[in-house]
Formats: sequence, structure tokens, C-alpha cells
Amino acid sequence: MGRDWQELTKLVGQTPIEVDRVRLIDSGVAIEGPFTLPPLAQLPAEDQVFVAAFVRCHGSIKQMEKYFGVSYPTIKNRLNKIGSQLSFVEIEQGPEPESAAPSRSEVLDRVSRGELTVAQALEQLKQK
Repeated sequence: MGRDWQELTKLVGQTPIEVDRVRLIDSGVAIEGPFTLPPLAQLPAEDQVFVAAFVRCHGSIKQMEKYFGVSYPTIKNRLNKIGSQLSFVEIEQGPEPESAAPSRSEVLDRVSRGELTVAQALEQLKQK
């Protein structure tokens, strides 16, 4: 049996790699030539684990806070750092629709985390 991804990660560290041979397990067919890894596979192992956890948490930052035992800003900063490495996803930012306005509980959560002042929260709640 071949080496697993954790062993490979230890061997290469942060050095970029290129795959030269791919073998299809079911058929045994091998394809040779230079292959670039997909963007997610190029992330460091810790970031891959973080992305997998985020997907398993259905994108819930609150669940991520509990799982990793860190604050909301720490999770957001890590997501931003990882996102900046995944430039293949280009999202055009446009005006937010009215329905995307944060709920009362979301605004209050942000106040409790120190992300908004009370005055900012009141302003957001008035706009609803």
C-alpha cells in the first residue's frame, strides 16, 4: 500500500510539489506527466484540516469557535488567510440585498463579542 497524505506532508513540508505519476486503483492504469495539485491540496495540512472542519460544521463559525476553542475573530482571520491562498474562487461583491440584513440575535452576538458598539448595533437595528 502507498504512503498516506500525512506522511507525504511530513516529507515535503511547505515545499511546492508536482505529481509525475497517477495510478487509477480500480483499473491499475497509470498516467505519467506533470500534474499540479488542486488548490485545496496545495494548502498546508493544518489549513486543510481547518477547511474540512469548517465544511463539517456547515460553515458555522459558532461551532468552529467551540471545536477549536478560539474566538470569532480568530476563526475569521484564519478563514481570510486561507481564502487569500485560494484565488481560483472569484466572487464579485455587489450590494447586499435587504434580506441579507443581520438578524437581531446576530447583531447582539456581535455586540457581545465586541465587534460592534451599542450605537452601531442600534443603527443596524433601526435599518430593519
